Amino acid sequence: MAKDFSALEDSNHSSNPSIHEVSRLSRRTLLGGAAAGLMWLPLAGVATLSGCATAGGGDAHSGPLLGFKGVPSAGDDTVRVPEGYVTQVIAPWGDPVGLSGFNPAFKPDASNTADEQEAQLGMHHDGIHYFAQNGSQSGLLVMNHEYTDDGLLHPGGMQPWTAAKVRKAQAAHGVSVIEVAQKAGRWEVVRPSPWARRITARTPMALGGPAAGHALMKTAADSTGRRVLGTLNNCASGITPWGTYLTCEENFINYFKGPDVPDAHQARWGLKKGDPSGYRWHEHDERFDATRHPNEPHRFGWVVEIDPHNPSHTPVKRTALGRAAHEGATLAKTRAGHAVVYMGEDARFEYIYKFVSRDTIQPGGFAANASLLDHGTLYVARFGNDGLGSWLALTHGQGPLTVANGFADQGEVLIKSRQASDLLGATKMDRPEWISIDLQGWVYCTLTNNSRRGAEGQPGVDAANPRANNTMGHIIRWKEDGDHDATTFQWNHFVLAGDSFNERAEAKGRVKGDAFGCPDGLWTDARGVLWIQTDMSTSAMYKGDLAGLGNNAMLAADPATGEVRRFLVGPIGCEITGATSTPDGRTMFLNIQHPGESPNGRSDPAAPQRISNWPDKQLAGRPRSATVVVRRKDGGLVGT
Repeated sequence: MAKDFSALEDSNHSSNPSIHEVSRLSRRTLLGGAAAGLMWLPLAGVATLSGCATAGGGDAHSGPLLGFKGVPSAGDDTVRVPEGYVTQVIAPWGDPVGLSGFNPAFKPDASNTADEQEAQLGMHHDGIHYFAQNGSQSGLLVMNHEYTDDGLLHPGGMQPWTAAKVRKAQAAHGVSVIEVAQKAGRWEVVRPSPWARRITARTPMALGGPAAGHALMKTAADSTGRRVLGTLNNCASGITPWGTYLTCEENFINYFKGPDVPDAHQARWGLKKGDPSGYRWHEHDERFDATRHPNEPHRFGWVVEIDPHNPSHTPVKRTALGRAAHEGATLAKTRAGHAVVYMGEDARFEYIYKFVSRDTIQPGGFAANASLLDHGTLYVARFGNDGLGSWLALTHGQGPLTVANGFADQGEVLIKSRQASDLLGATKMDRPEWISIDLQGWVYCTLTNNSRRGAEGQPGVDAANPRANNTMGHIIRWKEDGDHDATTFQWNHFVLAGDSFNERAEAKGRVKGDAFGCPDGLWTDARGVLWIQTDMSTSAMYKGDLAGLGNNAMLAADPATGEVRRFLVGPIGCEITGATSTPDGRTMFLNIQHPGESPNGRSDPAAPQRISNWPDKQLAGRPRSATVVVRRKDGGLVGT
C-alpha cells in the first residue's frame, strides 16, 4: 500500500472489541516438535512467486542462504544495492506499453492526454509478476498501478478539475501487461507486442461467484449486477498455477463521495460524508457518487483474475474470495489438488482470510480452471493467546450469519465480509498486507503498523498484535495443522520490526540483523529467501519513531535463523514493492513506487521535482514510479 488512507476510514471498529485480553504473546517457539513435522505440498513446475507457493525453480546453490554484504541505510535520491550487483530502470510511468500502432511517448510536462495514458504504463507501480515465455530470456511483466498523484499527473495539478483529467486519472489506474526481453545483458520492453495491454478503471469486467447478479450489485447502468466498469487501487497481486494473474482492489472506498448520513453498512466500510480522499471523480463521473448510486461501491473490493496470455480476455472479479481492502492473494495447492488463496486486508483492525476451492485444479491451463475460484469456502482467522489458531467459515446459515443478523444469502455474506467477520469473533489485526509461504510450509503475513492499537475506544493489545501504538509493525506466521485446507493452525511472531536505538520501548522491536520498520511487500524466492519490503510513510520517515531508518528498503531474511539483511535502499520518498524473478533466479524485478512523495501524499504541480526527480534526473522532470531490474555482475543467483 502506498497511501495511508486509514485515517479516513472511521469504520465502526470499536463495536467489535478484540477477542483477546492478554497483553503479550508467550515466547513459546513452534519450530520444533510436531510443528516441524507438518506436511506441505508445493506447487510443482512453477517458479516461486509473490503470489504462489512452490519449492521449484532457480539453480541449486550450496552456499549460505544470504550470501551478500548488507547495504547501510541511506537517505539520498538513488537506488543502492550490494557490492557486485547492478540495477537497471525499465518501464516507468508514462512509457508506452507497446500497443500495435500506438506508442505515445511520455511528456515530462505531464501534457499527455487521457487517450495517450490508456496506451502508457500507469502510475504508482505495485504488485508484479514475470510470466516466462522463452524461459529466463523473455516473457511478460504484469504489474499493478495503485493510485494517482494528480499534482504529477496533470499540468497544473487539479486546477482546474475537468472531465478530461478524471478520464486521464482513471486511465493511469489498473494493470499493465508488457513484453520484456533480455538482450546483451540488459532488459528492454518489446514494442510493439501482441500481448501488450492496459486494463484501467474504465475496462469492462465480469463478476463471478455467489455475489454475481446479487441485488446489492445492481445499478442503473447494470441491471444484471454482472458487469462492472474497471478496477482501481490495485495493490498487491498473486498468480495461479493455471497461468493467470490476480490483482487486488485495496482502498476502493476512498474514490466514492458518501451520503450526508452514511448508514451502518456504509460506515463499516469507511464511506463518509463528502469526498474526504480528494479524488473528486464523482464531479465528472456520477457512478462514484454513492448517494446517487449506493450499490456502486459493492462492485469494488474484489480479487480480479486476468489472463495475460489473451489480450481480449475479460477480467473477472472473483466474489467467492470475499470483499475487502484486499492487499494480496497468495495461492497454495493441497495434496488433493484444491486451490487455497491467502489474503490480507490492509486496514486497521481488519482481518486475514483464506479461501479453499470446492473443486480441484485441472490440467489444461485457464480454460480448464476458468471458474475454479467461483466455488468454495471463505474463512477468517482467529489467533488464540496460546500460539494456536482457527479458521472460521463465512458460510451463510452457520452460526450468526443468518437472515436475522442481516445476511439474506451467501452473496450478502461476501459483500459484507467485514460485518460477518465481526460477528464470528475473528482477530482484528494491525493492517495485514502481503502474504508469502516458505519452503517448509510456514505462511507469513506482514502487519505494517497500527498507531491506534490501544487508543481510547479502540481494541487493545492481544496475543497476535502485542504492541500498543504500533508504529513499527511486525510479521506473523503460522503453519496449518495438516494441509493448507486445515481449519486449525499453530502460529508465532517471526519478527517484531523496530530500531534498537529508538527511545520508545514499543518501537525497539526484535530484529536479528538490520533494523527496519513498516514491513509491507513479502516474497519467497526459489532458494527460500524471504524478501521483505518496507513502506514507511514519508512524514514518519522524517520524524518520530522511523526517522533513523533512512529511505524505504528491501531486506532478505533467512526463515531458519531469523537473520535479516538489508539488500536494497530506494530513492527519497518511495515505497519498495512487488518482487518477482526469472525462473533461473538470475534476474529480479521489483517496483519503486511514488518516489518523491510529499508528506501529505500530494505533489506540488508547480515544482513536482522538489523532493525527487528519480529516475530521469532531469532538473525540470517529474519523479516516476518504475520497475528496477537487479542482477549480479557475474551473472550469479540474486541474493547469493
